[in-house]
Amino acid sequence: MNKIIKWIFSAIIISFIAWIIPGITISNFFSALFVVLVISLINTFLRPFVEFISMPINFLTLGLFGLIINALLFLLAGKIAPGFEVEGFWSALLGSLILSFFTPIIDNIKEYKSR
Repeated sequence: MNKIIKWIFSAIIISFIAWIIPGITISNFFSALFVVLVISLINTFLRPFVEFISMPINFLTLGLFGLIINALLFLLAGKIAPGFEVEGFWSALLGSLILSFFTPIIDNIKEYKSR
């Protein structure tokens, strides 16, 4: 049940991101649910490989290259998920930053509900 609640809250955050950032559009709430699924699959399977490969440049930039990785993976989710479009790098960067800000909050809500 907690995973479903987290999934729904994440879809609400994705819808909020699409509402406030001009370069990101989403067609409906079911697309937002699918985007959350795509982003979680990208973060599970692709992100560790990309971070491992980019470890030297991430080390040289003191971790700031991680922001670029987040934006590129957010752009990838926009290419994969139907009904979700990300128009450019800066929109993807802002969207990934906002999603990264709200994800720990959603995790804390989930943990509070399970107590």
